[in-house]
Amino acid sequence: MLKLKGDTIFLRALEPGDLDFLYQLENDESIWEVSETLTPYSKFILKQYLRNSHKDIYEVKQLRLAISDYDKNLLGLVDLFDFNPKNSRAGIGIVVLEKERKRGVGKEALKLISEYSFHHLNIHQLYANIAADNTASVRLFSNMGFKKIGVKKDWNYVGGSYVDELLFQKINK
Repeated sequence: MLKLKGDTIFLRALEPGDLDFLYQLENDESIWEVSETLTPYSKFILKQYLRNSHKDIYEVKQLRLAISDYDKNLLGLVDLFDFNPKNSRAGIGIVVLEKERKRGVGKEALKLISEYSFHHLNIHQLYANIAADNTASVRLFSNMGFKKIGVKKDWNYVGGSYVDELLFQKINK
């Protein structure tokens, strides 16, 4: 049974009213290295993005969902990207607001999006690219059944030095 609702959170499509949240999150320089963002996003660009966010994953090859609690507070975002229906795979990324971390939000969101991907989109495998020094994400994905399958040496240039990136994969069996 398809379910995007968990015990404490649910995943939902982005709404026009999410503009300020999206603007705040996308312009948070502390997470730019995760998303490979180099410049700020304008509200105009984000409004256009929201206008098109309803498009089908098969058309745009990505899906972004808001992570919300049952009081309708936005806690973060989860993304499927580089969706490849021919090979039945997608990349996965997650960001949780700093004040909401260490409360199980990421774990529950990752569980819900993985189940959705495997059972609704019939994805065979999900993969995640995680900076080697991002111990919280490494722990989260490892605890959720993702296996480290590779290391990309000196992959990202961050703060004046190169950082390795780990490749994690989860295959639906």
